Amino acid sequence: MTTPRATTVLGPILGIETSCDETAAAVLDGTGRVLANVISSQQAVHERFGGVVPELASRAHIQNVDPVVRLALEDAGLGWQDLKTIAVTQGPGLAGALLVGLSYAKSLAYALGIPLVGVSHLEGHIASAWIDRPTFPRTCVVLIASGGHTHLFHADDAGGFRLMGRTIDDAAGEAFDKGAQMLGLGYPGGPLIDAAARKGRSTAVRFPRSRVRTGELDFSFSGLKTALLYHIQNMTPTAITEQQADLAAAYQEAIVDVLVRQSFAAVERAGVSALAVVGGVSANSRLRTKLTERAAKEGIELGLPALSYCTDNAAMIAAAGQRALLLGQVTALDCEALPDCALPSAARSGTNNRRRHAPRT
Repeated sequence: MTTPRATTVLGPILGIETSCDETAAAVLDGTGRVLANVISSQQAVHERFGGVVPELASRAHIQNVDPVVRLALEDAGLGWQDLKTIAVTQGPGLAGALLVGLSYAKSLAYALGIPLVGVSHLEGHIASAWIDRPTFPRTCVVLIASGGHTHLFHADDAGGFRLMGRTIDDAAGEAFDKGAQMLGLGYPGGPLIDAAARKGRSTAVRFPRSRVRTGELDFSFSGLKTALLYHIQNMTPTAITEQQADLAAAYQEAIVDVLVRQSFAAVERAGVSALAVVGGVSANSRLRTKLTERAAKEGIELGLPALSYCTDNAAMIAAAGQRALLLGQVTALDCEALPDCALPSAARSGTNNRRRHAPRT
């Protein structure tokens, strides 16, 4: 069953995202059309450390959140008085980073006298599948693959999510980042491995394809990282550099093969005919190619967000907040950040959210 874009006009909604190392703000109109989508990256702050430093991320968010929000409003051609709702990432993520965005959003909602909607970061990624394709089936399997998450959900038309599988150790994006470090490619690892792999042979090394248990839909990438480490331990630095493209291509292929295999196994088990793949890893060119080829072969409708909506962004947070509002859900202003909230269902119904139904007007 396909659900078209909602025609109920809710008024412009501002989305704010500060869960990790991007400060982002976006504005959607009442029908879900993106009017502005602004992202301030902290890559230059963290790249010399080879990963995100939580304290530095929080400081950067404090500096950036107000200018980024103001720029989003300017790009949208709107003023503060035009906003009808504020959506903000409530969790999961870095505690300090989340608090910056949540505190700003709560203050803004209070000052403007408009509803606040706390959004699960995972629900935001899921919502990104429909930003550019509002008619994509709501009943589908969704793979979230990012730096911190690798989850498979069965989404239904009513807006519910059932967990089908998840990583038992490292996320796919983390495996890309750690692999890139071992190969001397730098940070962030995903785009760098993708670029290097285009010049290499995916069959150069046969790295293991993890399988947690036969018939299960969980993921594991720690063994793959260990396999890469053991492989390069017997190589000289010169040899690693010379074979960097081949190693990147073979390592990437192992990650992609597992993601594709598990995703289509979940589609078969759920008995659906649509698959959405979202999150930062969904920008990987090899993954997109293999997903597209297999979906065409099996007659599965495939949903891949535009590249601008794959990595952390606020348009997806606004879209998820808008959907929650259509279901009559808002969040109390005394809500707390939920850094360890792992599942969309927990974010939607958990008692720490203190979410209540929106008043009828």
